[in-house]
Amino acid sequence: MIRTVRALTPLLLLPVLLTACGTEKAGTGAGTSGTPDTSELDARVRALGVAPELVYVTKASGFTPAQQSVGVNGDDGFSVSYWSKDGGVLHLYSDRGTVSAAVCPKEEECVAPKKGQVVHISGEKVSREVLREAARSVHRPPAKELAALLPSPAPTPTEPVRRGDLPSYGDGAPDNSVGEGG
Repeated sequence: MIRTVRALTPLLLLPVLLTACGTEKAGTGAGTSGTPDTSELDARVRALGVAPELVYVTKASGFTPAQQSVGVNGDDGFSVSYWSKDGGVLHLYSDRGTVSAAVCPKEEECVAPKKGQVVHISGEKVSREVLREAARSVHRPPAKELAALLPSPAPTPTEPVRRGDLPSYGDGAPDNSVGEGG
């Protein structure tokens, strides 16, 4: 009986101990909902080299965005890929331009959400129906969806980064001497 009580006591205290850990609160530095505000999201988009007005996303049954694929397309357009468990891949590219036969080949679906903007949807191992569904679902992402899609902002360094090739004495310049015979 004593062993049971000894083992049971830590198990009962575990939820209390886990809730006491940590000092950060969810959503720190963000709006009240835990989602970064528009100016912060725009800054993260611009850091990728993308114009915020060209960020579009889509939805298709069974497809999930691949966060590592998020990036720039062309000069300041946007690109993201979506994957499915059965091996299908959807690619979304947005850029400045207009929809025309020359711009939008038959194997792609194209959408012109605003004048002067075009969104291309193409795929690998996907049907035309999936491409059409994705094209119909193209939209500007709300803040919460965009925050989840974008890479995390780079942490602000708190101290200078130490280089391994700099001597700790003198003016700090690298030693490039070649020695004898060099």
